[in-house]
Amino acid sequence: MKYIFNFLLVLSLSQPINLIAESERSGLKIAILYDEEFLLHDTGPNHPENSDRISSTINFLKIDSKLKPNLIWPTFGYASIDVINLVHSKEYIHLVKRESERLTKSTAKLSTGDTVISKHSYQVARKSVGAVTEGVDQIMKGKASSGFIFSRPPGHHATKDKGMGFCIFNNVAIAAKYLQEKYGINRILIVDFDVHHGNGTQDIFYSDNTVFYFSIHQHPFYPGSGRPSEKGSGEGYGYTLNIDLPKGAGDKEFIHGLKSQLIPAMEKFKPEFILVSAGFDAHENDLLGQLKYSNNGYKEATDILSTIAQKYASNRVLFVLEGGYEPTNIKRASESILNAMISKNTTD
Repeated sequence: MKYIFNFLLVLSLSQPINLIAESERSGLKIAILYDEEFLLHDTGPNHPENSDRISSTINFLKIDSKLKPNLIWPTFGYASIDVINLVHSKEYIHLVKRESERLTKSTAKLSTGDTVISKHSYQVARKSVGAVTEGVDQIMKGKASSGFIFSRPPGHHATKDKGMGFCIFNNVAIAAKYLQEKYGINRILIVDFDVHHGNGTQDIFYSDNTVFYFSIHQHPFYPGSGRPSEKGSGEGYGYTLNIDLPKGAGDKEFIHGLKSQLIPAMEKFKPEFILVSAGFDAHENDLLGQLKYSNNGYKEATDILSTIAQKYASNRVLFVLEGGYEPTNIKRASESILNAMISKNTTD
């Protein structure tokens, strides 16, 4: 099946794709990818990664008078096994399916580590991948200027064959591979500003010079990886860039890291598409994180990323929700990000 899938992807590249110019993209709306099925991933009582963390944000986005006219809400289905297999092994995919679907009303931990799963977790994780690939399609086919995926569970701790943290499938990593396979995008930037280092994403692309992985995160903290000395290996050496921040760091340190290290690195790399692992657990007063980013900090970061996208990537940027365990923080921070994106669209 994988060979058939790859053939279809190659065939799609031979067909005309509606890749619009940067000047035309500014008139498009932002795609919001969300499905009620995301709420079915049950993590049990008192677990921070629960359905309540995103419900209020979605309700707000649907009624806010300023944001509503600038958003579209595409529908999407489940990702195929072959799409998930762009990153994850078939053995791991089947393991998740088997261990999830054998459950009834109870929860359990995935046998690969500390990830809580329930009866619907496999299907929800498949739909989350479906959301990111649809987000990519919306942008690449000129239906949306950019996008924001409000899915769960998160993904950036998941490696090729192991679920970790709260993560099952690595949504952002799959999006990057999908961009390369279907659209021939050669240089992809992944920016991860979750409070935790995205060890899974780093591991997947550690020897890859076509995907630049940048993470700014708290240290010491789970999962313990992400030191500045971790720069990639082989052909991928120099394409991983980590900034670790001490407990209590805030907007000043966050923005300084982007300006002093990410911007110069992108002057050399020149990404064609930007994917953002948007974790809001670095926001002040998060239940788990100990950094102190503000809503304005997320706005400033978005302005920087939008400028990089405008300069090199035809404004193509897709945000994907990772962590963040205080619902009000997610709502206000994502509002700041979306307003910054809208402002960029209307002024360019």
